[in-house]
Amino acid sequence: MKASWEKTEKNRGVLTVEVDEGQLEEALGQAFRKVVTKVNIPGFRKGKVPRSIFEKRFGVEALYQDALDILLPKAYQSAVEETKIEPVDQPEIDIDQLEKGKPFIFKATVTVKPEVALGEYKGLEIPEEDFSVKPEDVDVELKQMQERQGELIVVEDGEVEEKDRAIIDFEGFVDGEPFEGGKAEQYNLEVGSGQFIPGFEEQLVGMKQGEEKEIKVTFPEEYHAEELAGKEAVFKVKLHEIKRMQLPELDDEFAQDVSEFDTLDELKADIENKLKEQKQQEEENHKRNTLVEQAAQNAEIEVPPVMVEHEIDHMLRHFEQQLSMQGINLEQYAQFTGQDIAAIREQFKEDAEKKVRANLVLEAIAEQESIQVNDEEVEAELKKLAEQMNRELEEVKRLLTAQGGLGSVKEDLKIRKTVDLLVSNSKNAA
Repeated sequence: MKASWEKTEKNRGVLTVEVDEGQLEEALGQAFRKVVTKVNIPGFRKGKVPRSIFEKRFGVEALYQDALDILLPKAYQSAVEETKIEPVDQPEIDIDQLEKGKPFIFKATVTVKPEVALGEYKGLEIPEEDFSVKPEDVDVELKQMQERQGELIVVEDGEVEEKDRAIIDFEGFVDGEPFEGGKAEQYNLEVGSGQFIPGFEEQLVGMKQGEEKEIKVTFPEEYHAEELAGKEAVFKVKLHEIKRMQLPELDDEFAQDVSEFDTLDELKADIENKLKEQKQQEEENHKRNTLVEQAAQNAEIEVPPVMVEHEIDHMLRHFEQQLSMQGINLEQYAQFTGQDIAAIREQFKEDAEKKVRANLVLEAIAEQESIQVNDEEVEAELKKLAEQMNRELEEVKRLLTAQGGLGSVKEDLKIRKTVDLLVSNSKNAA
């Protein structure tokens, strides 16, 4: 097999591959053995038709597609390895020559990992930022604990307030006509949560139990349902019930209910200590993220759009998992927020591009500094993972091997060591 690589653009080029006729013949033979079992020709038992008779009847061209399915993936992968290119997307294949008795020639147009021209990555400075724990930080944490212990009670005589739960019926109309998805009964809405179209929840404030009201809103211009985008709508709303969170008193009894401590002061001290630990971790993350961002900004690199799209795919899958834990899917989220999937993807684009850029730069620094990860370091990392997952080490290894993840553990460690290098060589290093 022969392979040659020619760059045509910054991150794209053409891989020309020539496979000798012997390999093509072998693939045609495999293709024939696959299809002959399905062929009926008078005078021959099924699966026993000689290849010469098959080709005379149907032509050798009838075998080409199956032969390509067999030959192309292996030939392309071998050519990638031979030319030492790093594709980041599926190739565009063009067949130049496919003829029995002659070499098989094809061209693959490929987007490859971009070259990185590193700038300054040592001696970088981290801007000062305050990571101390303040009294109000403790108060916020305490307030959240208080709210978690709160109890929803029915408000018999009162008006809807921000953060109340309003149990409502509603039906929406555009130009006097009801629209699909605009009607619900006994809907439990947290007022101020932002679930509904802007302006809807605010107009619930002040309503009383049993009251009916018309709420006028305008759908966002980017609303996922094009027939509603930018249009004015009227919702007929009936309020059935108001539920409000009743919070417990912040006292020693509260501390005893939510912790192992006897007094509120002891609970506050524990919260402060835990917050200090969190802040220390935040400070460390801030240092590392800031240095990576600076190193990435100092480098010259043209990120292929396809790499950004792949990263958006990854981020969107993670986002969907988070939504599923809240009991909703991506389509419902899009409907609640008045967006379509394309708009949601666009929100991830900037962060995705930064992440791809940072990873490429860190890989380049690791190569420049000859950073390596040995087997002992991988083993130690796997032991940590096993402890975190509360599983046996060998079981974790089997799981990761099945998922193709052992290599990623090594790469993650290499990136971590590279960031360690940035930190130790920064101006702020102790």
